[in-house]
This record gives sequence, structure tokens and C-alpha cells, in this order.
Amino acid sequence: MHNNILREDLDALIRYLQQPDPMLTQSAQVRAFEEEWSRWLGVKYSVFVNSGSSANLITLCALRELRGLGEVIVPTLTWVSDIASVLQAGFSPIFVDIDPCTLGMDIDQVLAKITPQTKAVFLTHVLGYNAVNQKLLDGLRAKNIPLIEDVCESHGATYQGRKCGTLGWCSNFSFYYAHHMSTVEGGMVCTDDPSLYQTLRMFRSHGMVREVDDANVRAEWVTRYPDLNPDFIFAYPSYNVRSTEMNAVLGRSQLSRLDANNQLRTRNLLAFLEGLDAKRFRVDFAVEGSSNYAFTLILKEADPDYRDRLQNAMREAKIEHRRGSSGGGNQLRQPYLRKLYPDEYKKYPEIDHVHFYGYYLGNYPSLSLNRIRELTGFLSSI
Repeated sequence: MHNNILREDLDALIRYLQQPDPMLTQSAQVRAFEEEWSRWLGVKYSVFVNSGSSANLITLCALRELRGLGEVIVPTLTWVSDIASVLQAGFSPIFVDIDPCTLGMDIDQVLAKITPQTKAVFLTHVLGYNAVNQKLLDGLRAKNIPLIEDVCESHGATYQGRKCGTLGWCSNFSFYYAHHMSTVEGGMVCTDDPSLYQTLRMFRSHGMVREVDDANVRAEWVTRYPDLNPDFIFAYPSYNVRSTEMNAVLGRSQLSRLDANNQLRTRNLLAFLEGLDAKRFRVDFAVEGSSNYAFTLILKEADPDYRDRLQNAMREAKIEHRRGSSGGGNQLRQPYLRKLYPDEYKKYPEIDHVHFYGYYLGNYPSLSLNRIRELTGFLSSI
């Protein structure tokens, strides 16, 4: 992996800090970044927070307040914070296996597991692959079930010309340093729902009503609690997950070249898949509309001996890799879920194959096609 922060980003930050008495805590730069990001994505509202994990958490807390508790359908291949936020907000996670072509949720399983207790589907677009199809969107719309999109690894991915992150009720993004763009640490929640937006603004900052930017909504809370100081009404039990002006300056600088970088990432992915030995590795991924985060390296067949040779060869060659793909593979095998659902991990063969026989390898815009050819030649020769 390569650090995404370039000299031009640091120069933008230095210029900002060299101003007389620059504001450092959340202020005008954060607002500008939110507005620019909303225009780029194609949504009405965005809320900048200090990490993608915080974006997950306040999204699920807002879901609880606006829709009530119940079940949330989640993938078995995702980052820990997606499922942790479901648990910590008080919901019951309902798990589904993955589609091997998208690495996202198996759509038929999602629709089959909807019950009267289902409050949302929390879908992850893994490693830049779009995981949505029309069958899912139509099925959720017919039952009035919100779709929450985790787009932390898929900035710029599209479905039928629409950016992932605009297809459901709301979406989460991460700006960690190795992602498509970076604020060093940071995240965003995006939506077109004004009620959700105001709730998210409160959850971002201690649950405080003064964070609401709709005067009518703020007045309702003030009128309801006349015995409280209007500046210190805490509507929800929450914490401070704000980011800073400095992170926003970096985000604005990075956003200006995101589209160009995504084109290079996609070019690199196609070259990587084309160069792999298709007899040994899966290459039939759903690349249409993808915006690659990292190269997908998954054995076609379960072969422990070859897997071990491959992994040892990558280590010796100092090829950075992650076994299990995003989040380390099957989340149900992790201790935090094994103690809650001891035998559930055995039910999902597709994610288990990725868990034991899948990897991802770093992709970044400056990676040359020659180096990709060297990489795929090396991998296919093992």
C-alpha cells in the first residue's frame, strides 16, 4: 500500500496553518468539504466525522432513533465496525453469505431473510465492486426497508450510472490513509433524508440539539424542554466524533483528483485480472462500474498446499497482502461474534472459501502497468 497524502496536500495544509490564527476545530473548512463531497457524490447532505467506523456507529444509532430496534441484515465479509455498530446500537444482526462475483451480499439470501422485524439492510461494496442489483432495490422498496451502503472501499463505484452511496437511505465512507482518498483519518455519512441528516448532526456532537442547522427542528426541541439552557439540550446519548479543519483541508485537496485516480485504479485492476492464470485464480468478478481499492486474489479451488506456497512466496518477495480479503475474512469466525453465535460461521461456504483461500494486494494510482505484469507473472509462476 502507498500513502495517499501527496506533497500538494501537505502544501495546502501548510498554507492553511500559516494564516493568522487559523481555526483548527470543526468550522468552515468542514462545511465546505461536506458541500463539495455532496456535489461530487450526488446527495443533498453529508456529515463529516473522524472515521468510517464513527460513520457506521452514528448511522446505526440514528436508525434506532428513527425506525426503532429490530433486525439488521449484514454481510459476513465486511469490516468489524459494520457489525459492531449494529450490536452496539442494540440491533440483532442477521447474516448472509457472499456472491463470489461481487464479494457483496448474496441478494437472494438477503431477500429471503427479511422478516417483519427487519429494520434495514446494511450492505458493503467490497474492494470497489458494486454489490447492488435491481432485484435488491425493488425488493427493499416494496417492503419499505432502508438500504444502508458501506462504501468505505468503493469511492466512485457505480450502478447503472449512479454512484454507490446514492442508492439507498444513507451511506458511509472512510477516508483512511490507504483508501481511494484520504484525510489521514475520517469518514462521511451521506443521505437525501432531512430528518436523518439532522439526527446525524446531533449524534456527531454529543447528541446536542444546537448542532441542528434547521431552525424549526431546533425550536421544537427548545419548546419541548423550556427548563433547559437551549445551548445544552442533549437529545441523544452520544459522544464527540467530529473531525477537524485540518482533516477537511486535506479532504478538499484530495477530492480534486479522485476521479482521475479512480480511472487509474480501474485500469490497474483490469490489467491485474488479465495477467493472472485463470486456471488457478478467480477472474470473473463484476468489474462493470467498479472503482478498485485493492487487487482481488482468490484461488479457484480449495488447495491448502498451494495456498501455503503462494503465501510463503509473497512473504519472501515482500508483496504486501491481506489474507481473507476485507476485514480478515469471515467475520463470524472472529472472537467477538463466536461468543454470541458459536456455530453460525459454519453456514456460509462462499465467505469461508475467501477466508482461507483469498487475499487482497495493494493497488494505487501510481502503480505502473509494467509492475503489474511483473506481479501477475510472479503469482502465476508459483
